[in-house]
Amino acid sequence: MASPPPVDRIEVGEAVRRYLATVDSETVRGILARTTRDTYHRDLREFARLAGPATVLDDIEGEDVDDLLVRYQTAPDGRYRDAARKEGGPGKATASVNRFRQSVSRFFAHATRQAWVQANPFQWAAPPARDRDGLRVERTALTQSTARALLAADPAPAARPDQDLAARDRLVLALLLVVGPRVSELARADLADVVREPGAARWRIRGKGGVVRTVSLSAPLEAALDEYLTDLRPRLAARGTGPDAERALLLSWRGRRVDPQTVRALLNRAMARVPANLRRGATPHALRHTTATLLVAHGWDVKVVAELLGHASIATTGVYLDRIEGELAAAIAAHPLLPASAGGPDGTTDARTSA
Repeated sequence: MASPPPVDRIEVGEAVRRYLATVDSETVRGILARTTRDTYHRDLREFARLAGPATVLDDIEGEDVDDLLVRYQTAPDGRYRDAARKEGGPGKATASVNRFRQSVSRFFAHATRQAWVQANPFQWAAPPARDRDGLRVERTALTQSTARALLAADPAPAARPDQDLAARDRLVLALLLVVGPRVSELARADLADVVREPGAARWRIRGKGGVVRTVSLSAPLEAALDEYLTDLRPRLAARGTGPDAERALLLSWRGRRVDPQTVRALLNRAMARVPANLRRGATPHALRHTTATLLVAHGWDVKVVAELLGHASIATTGVYLDRIEGELAAAIAAHPLLPASAGGPDGTTDARTSA
């Protein structure tokens, strides 16, 4: 049996540099999303800073990993200028720590395959912290009433006529609610990904792992797309320079490709215009949950919804489905084993069983 390759006594800084080069290569090839690449860059550079760039990677043990995670968690959250304003106290949120842990864990898995370490230190590290106790009870998806109000909400007036992005924002919200793409898929969409034919517009969505799915756009979506592409996008592209102004489907006011932060900001602005009794906090991912939940509630097969969302397994789609008000009561009322006298879900008796 061949002996294992000798360990390369590489330093943390150099190992991170090589790994991020691999991440960049996989992003160019469409295996990783740009947002995933950005997360790896941010987390691994912070890991190198905490571990010390000159530290030999193979010298890091399980206890060192635990220490790094504690130091990361207790460091100030850079999103808050005033730490007192952060819910849950100072330091990073558990979800942020677990995301950082996952990034570093994948880095060490790569390092093990490359023989940069003799063994992955994560097998001796403490288990990850729980993000929450018990089952999620808060509804993630919007109700149908809120979703309709969001689509119909008048956009906030622009400060200047040339800053009016209403057509773009309406298109973004409609795509998020009706098609349910990941925000990264929406941000990296190119003009070439959209096929416009009379009555047959299609969007070629480039998803996770380089998997591509094609979605037909309904007439209202096609109209929103035409409105944006015919008038607004040419004006936005004229302000930009470089390949993004030519390629990107969705552009910012300066003619640059929109990023996930831009999409979140426009969603917040739109939600602020929804009637107060329907208004609630929402993220682009919550709109993805909304797409799945409403389609299943209206009778669409989960397999079809999984294909629309780009899920390889319907088990993943199941996580996206929030409980629909009245669903359990209706299911029990319509149960096939109920006696005929109990009636159907509408309170009527089935003539076939009462004869």
